[in-house]
Amino acid sequence: MSTLPNCPKCNSEYTYQDGDLLVCPECAHEWTQQAAEASDDNRVVRDSNNNVLVDGDSVTVIKDLKVKGSSLVVKVGTKVKNIRIVEGDHDIDCRIDGIGAMQLKSEFVKKA
Repeated sequence: MSTLPNCPKCNSEYTYQDGDLLVCPECAHEWTQQAAEASDDNRVVRDSNNNVLVDGDSVTVIKDLKVKGSSLVVKVGTKVKNIRIVEGDHDIDCRIDGIGAMQLKSEFVKKA
């Protein structure tokens, strides 16, 4: 039995090969082996203007963001310095003056 990678979308272990494609029977996601290897090596995070973000960049918030579990709001135009790119849904880890450490989604910031 060959060992096929788990589905990159839902992490299902029941993937199967159909020609050149790998297929997930649970979420119907299809991908190639080369695409899976390339995405693991070169994860690229982009801002709202499609600029590539890297560790240490400065970004500006483009939308008022409510801080979950608090009455605080990160206002439009807030500049965040020295970001760090992390895995997950909220792919920017940072510290905002007056609020503290938090994670942001890259779609709500632009490179400064």
